[in-house]
Amino acid sequence: MKKALLITVIILFASCQEEGILTKEREKFVVNPDSELKYYGAFVPTSGILVTGDAKIYLENGQYKVVLDNFSISSGPDLKVYLSKANTPSDFINLGNLTNQTVYPIPNSVNVSNYSHVLIHCQQYNHLFAIAPLTQN
Repeated sequence: MKKALLITVIILFASCQEEGILTKEREKFVVNPDSELKYYGAFVPTSGILVTGDAKIYLENGQYKVVLDNFSISSGPDLKVYLSKANTPSDFINLGNLTNQTVYPIPNSVNVSNYSHVLIHCQQYNHLFAIAPLTQN
């Protein structure tokens, strides 16, 4: 029984680590002269994940946006972009599915200063892929 459980767990984590097409062909975000960089942080991978790039939060015309800059990550099922109050997905705002887009609008009702991390999370298997601790600019 333990052996079957171990094999199942290994398969689940392995399925979250395949290199995929989502992050290979990303559009480049062009900074609008009216945009102001408010927060930034470099992504750090969790165990067994490959990630590069930065999370940046810009304020443009009263709208905050998370921008994934020079970003690449191991692909997995059901990856989400979270704005989080901690380095774990416990108190967060789901900004949407991780796709080839690089800009994720933050709802106007969110007080961005209360959030300290951008996370990439495999929601289906509850596996955290990458963490970007944010620093105020």
